[in-house]
Amino acid sequence: MKYCIVNGDDFGAGRGINRGILEAHQRGILTSTSLMVNMPGTMEAVRMARATSSLSVGIHFNLTNEGDGPVVTFDDADACAAELRLQLQRFSDWMGCLPTHLDAHHNVHRDPRLRPHFLEMARAHDVPLRENSPVRYFSSFYGQWGGQTHFEQIDTSSLVHMLETEVGEGFTEISCHPGYVDADFDSCYAVEREAELATLCDPRVRQALHDLGIQLIGYRDLGQILKEAS
Repeated sequence: MKYCIVNGDDFGAGRGINRGILEAHQRGILTSTSLMVNMPGTMEAVRMARATSSLSVGIHFNLTNEGDGPVVTFDDADACAAELRLQLQRFSDWMGCLPTHLDAHHNVHRDPRLRPHFLEMARAHDVPLRENSPVRYFSSFYGQWGGQTHFEQIDTSSLVHMLETEVGEGFTEISCHPGYVDADFDSCYAVEREAELATLCDPRVRQALHDLGIQLIGYRDLGQILKEAS
């Protein structure tokens, strides 16, 4: 089987981002999202998530200075570990459960100074960590590089081509950043978010998934599928 998780990063970053992610889930192909617990829209995102049981919600650890995020020195191992624990505890307290998956803003979990802490947390709670689980991570559905916007990378034909060529047997996560950028979230990735949202909600994408035999799942489904396959 070909399984695809479509995961929206930055849930909680702002009201417009929250609205876009929920819309991409309800009207489009988004199955999963990653919550930031220290941003202006966090509590609204928590309320939305708790009212939307079909949406898999992981944690998007924020260790930079965006929003109310801390400035953590990556060389300070104890401070980093403590901040990760704090953010996970906030998630658990507010959501009433563990996250369905772990990842990090700007993919800082790849940093060799931080990676051991992320891996330890993933093992301790038996939760998949991006790029360290049976799920292949695909990040090229992104419409900006070199300081320039590239709408052609995030239009419908491009996403369909990605589904055809990048989603093979097993599990693939396609990361995305849909949303509406409001005044409460200042981001250099702005107009691209609305373009992503339009593509994710295009009926031609869902038709392509059907034609290609790709099954949409959320991260919460991963464990049960793996268990049944073993």
